[in-house]
Amino acid sequence: MAWTPLYMDMDGKRVFVLGSGEVGIRRARRFLEAGAEVVVAGPPAELEGARFVEMDNLEYWVEWADLVVVASPDRELNDRVASLAGKRLLNRADSPLEGDVIVPSTFMVGNVSISIFTGTRSPLMARYLRERIQDAIQTEDLLMIEVQDRVRRKIREEFDDHRVRRRILYRISEDPELKEYLKKQDTEAALERAYTMIDEFRRGVLR
Repeated sequence: MAWTPLYMDMDGKRVFVLGSGEVGIRRARRFLEAGAEVVVAGPPAELEGARFVEMDNLEYWVEWADLVVVASPDRELNDRVASLAGKRLLNRADSPLEGDVIVPSTFMVGNVSISIFTGTRSPLMARYLRERIQDAIQTEDLLMIEVQDRVRRKIREEFDDHRVRRRILYRISEDPELKEYLKKQDTEAALERAYTMIDEFRRGVLR
């Protein structure tokens, strides 16, 4: 499978969605939430921010778009619009591997975005894995991200060697005392512990 996961900045991009059924609206909503301008070909649906157009003049809308999403129940129509896309980015909801953009099962846990793609072999397992991952991520894991973010900014100012910075971040992430603070959701105490450890690295107490 010659696919690699990427995240794309969709702010201001133009997305044309063929089909206003459940799948098409779900895709359109995702791109709207990411800041894209979205045009949907099909009967109007409840989706604020999207523009709905008739199924004519498809050539114009495909040419207008940066990304074409094919999501109609008509295979022949899907094939036609896919061929019109040419070298434009193409997502085929009806046959994902025939496009060049996959829209995976994606969800947020706090500020963490997690995507799952099973290569079209089992959408059911993608949902199952999503539930297991959501259950596995604890509140303290999300708080550790905040701690690491603030710590990274501080150590970049004080340590030039990236290997030293990585070692500090690793030691902070594994520190039992800091983890206990995060279990109690005491982020400020965890940060104070992290800053103490940074000072100890600076003075050579920790290595």
